[in-house]
This record gives sequence, structure tokens and C-alpha cells, in this order.
Amino acid sequence: MDDRVQRAAAREGESVSEFIRKAAAERADRTLHVKNSERLADIIGSVRGDGSGYSRRTGEAFTELLGEDEAHRRRR
Repeated sequence: MDDRVQRAAAREGESVSEFIRKAAAERADRTLHVKNSERLADIIGSVRGDGSGYSRRTGEAFTELLGEDEAHRRRR
């Protein structure tokens, strides 16, 4: 198991501890059925724009992205 984790972490370009943290978080989210919107609640809406208009429909696009990710995870 140690060898597999080390090889997988190396392939992802991460330390073993970071790889394990991410794996544990993903499994906890699957087990608890945590939605992406809940998982990212502390950062959603935390960035303010400068009013230049570069971003349009970002809320809608982000919601669509979360929906696609949820649908993908359900198919697994």
C-alpha cells in the first residue's frame, strides 16, 4: 500500500501527505454526500471585481459547473 500511495502521489506531483489528505477529503465527501456548494461555501462570493465587466454570468457558470461535477460523481 505504501508503494502504491507513493507512486500515485508522485504521478500527481504531490507529497504523500497532501495526496492522503485529498483522498480522505474526497472519501469523506462521498460518504457524507457533501455538495460542492457546501464544500466551497467559505470561498464562494469572496472575490470582488473591479467593475470592468470582464466577468459575465459567473454565478450561472459556476452553478452549472457544480451541477456537472455532481452529475459526474453520481455516475461513478
